[in-house]
Amino acid sequence: MIRAVLIIALLWLPLPVLAQGFGALARALPDDSHLTGNRRGAELELALSQAVPFRVFTLSDPMRVVVDFREVDFGALPDGFNRARTVEALAYGGASTPGWSRMVLTLNAPMLPEIAAMETDDATGEAVVRLSLQPVEEAAFLAAAGAPPGVSGVLLPVVTAAAAPANDDTLLIVLDPGHGGVDPGAVRNGYTEADLMLSFARELREIMRRTGDIEVVMTRDADLFVPLPTRVTIARAAGADLFISLHADAIAEGRAQGATVYTLAEEATDAATAALAEQHDRADLLQGIDLSGSDDEVVSVLLDLARIENAPRSRAFADILVQAIDTTGLELHARPRGEGAFSVLKAADFPAALLEVGFLSDGGDLQNILDPSWRARMQAAITGAVVAWAQADAAADALRRQ
Repeated sequence: MIRAVLIIALLWLPLPVLAQGFGALARALPDDSHLTGNRRGAELELALSQAVPFRVFTLSDPMRVVVDFREVDFGALPDGFNRARTVEALAYGGASTPGWSRMVLTLNAPMLPEIAAMETDDATGEAVVRLSLQPVEEAAFLAAAGAPPGVSGVLLPVVTAAAAPANDDTLLIVLDPGHGGVDPGAVRNGYTEADLMLSFARELREIMRRTGDIEVVMTRDADLFVPLPTRVTIARAAGADLFISLHADAIAEGRAQGATVYTLAEEATDAATAALAEQHDRADLLQGIDLSGSDDEVVSVLLDLARIENAPRSRAFADILVQAIDTTGLELHARPRGEGAFSVLKAADFPAALLEVGFLSDGGDLQNILDPSWRARMQAAITGAVVAWAQADAAADALRRQ
């Protein structure tokens, strides 16, 4: 009886994480933050008062690793925070992009990020960003260096105030380019799924932004390994209205061709989908990240209730996306709609779908993905589907509230 009363009471209260609110400025927590080094690399652990979206990239001349956050007050970090001999200097303040803060690590030897991850505490809402830097040849560093499109390497004075609130009418879409870093995904003819999907997502971001009604956050904007739970955390911290994971996998057996859209389900629609979901999770398991932890009873009830609301919204978007791709005249898989236990789709608090834009195991699909005009058509179809879904979802929400 006590347990039942507790569950009912909690249903009327916000989750602890949400109670923090993402409108307030996140603060760096000095006691649990460290920048340490060893003979080979460096490790950054930055504890934050709440989760925020972040991105990582590198710059040359001098060699730097840049970590952008949306948005953090670094004022509490002590002067002796940097204890890594491989990091020559550390600076933090505002980024050139409004609403973002920046931390810059100037290196005395070439190193590249191997892992960029964020973990959140469900009880407090606090988060820890972990960045692992490993040594590389100078040529490899120079080849990877460069800011994402539209992002400057300039460091501005320290940020002490929160960004202006966003327009409530703006649709926040989180694009999730699959794989990255130590996990290249599918590989064919020298092309990797991770690189292709990162380029595809960057182009799609610009097309969506041109509508004037969509803002986009990406789970990664560089060739980095971002664990699946971190991808979900980034989307949650951004306040995602919709999460779209982008892939172009390869299958080991049989033949697959054309675009496919997946939503979450405990039971896969077929054996191929089950194998694909397992393949997506395998890199995280190899990195030692536990995806099988069980929630306690109260949290499970809350998550189930959230999924009851958002699962139909996810399926509605997936159906609209399939129709938009078909209407555009692009090739769909023989079974264009699937469901499976994809870990990256398991967030309960926003609708999510996974799009295989094609399969690198099929030569025709690879050629399509390499074709700028084909990509533009697919990106236009995705953007149109997002707009159509948002309108239909708003209308359905109005009916639900009557």
